[in-house]
Amino acid sequence: MKKENVLDKFDMHGRTVLITGGAGLLGKQFSLSLAQAGANVMVSDLDGQAAREQAEYLKSEGFNADSVQLDVTDPDSVRSATKAANSRFGSLDVLVNCAAINPKFDRENIEYQNNNAFENYPLEAFRQTLDVNLTGMFLSTQAAAPYMLEKGRGVIVNICSIYGLVGPDQSLYHQEDGTIRYKPVDYSVAKAGVLGFTRYLAAYYAGKNIRVNALTPGGVFNDHDSQFSEAYGSRTLLGRMAHLDEMNAAMLFLCSDASSYMTGSNLIVDGGWTA
Repeated sequence: MKKENVLDKFDMHGRTVLITGGAGLLGKQFSLSLAQAGANVMVSDLDGQAAREQAEYLKSEGFNADSVQLDVTDPDSVRSATKAANSRFGSLDVLVNCAAINPKFDRENIEYQNNNAFENYPLEAFRQTLDVNLTGMFLSTQAAAPYMLEKGRGVIVNICSIYGLVGPDQSLYHQEDGTIRYKPVDYSVAKAGVLGFTRYLAAYYAGKNIRVNALTPGGVFNDHDSQFSEAYGSRTLLGRMAHLDEMNAAMLFLCSDASSYMTGSNLIVDGGWTA
């Protein structure tokens, strides 16, 4: 009698994963790690060229991958992307909702975050973030779920944030030269909504063999200046920001049978920030 090997539970061979925002900072990481575990990966992103490049990279490494341009705010685009994943690989087993507007404070983007004070925050920007970060997740899941129901199984993973659990420490974004910046209100509101959406879906699909969980990353280092990274790290129990690849194993865990007794949960990988 063959003994069970716990590593077999992480095997993703024969399963198709659609990743929204698959050409983004974490999306690229997730697409690679899931492909390494054997999954067929459909990389989708608003930037169709970036999605194609990521899929080509995965294929060059010997993995099964393809790409599709996807606007998560457009119902027709979302239906087309889910159909493409199912048609290309014969199933749609896992949806990773990773697409999001996330105001970044790395060296490349920090100058764009100068006008995010709540008192005069633009209504248009607020609505756009909710449309992408929350409504886009709703549309993507609504389009993917029928394929999972037809097959009798499925997994949905929604990307949340520590700022969906606790309010941002705005002092992190104040500069030594006196420049005051803020993490904007819409990001926290949308990410808090992700948790409610996750729990709703988990309860809604009870008994249907579709599991729905959230992954909540802490801050991931991506060429932040030393002032920001040191200030951020001082607020975590591990004393640093996350490395770029430190969410990958958690994502694989949630997508695979290794987490078969989890639904409606939120896996927090934040270096102890929220502790």
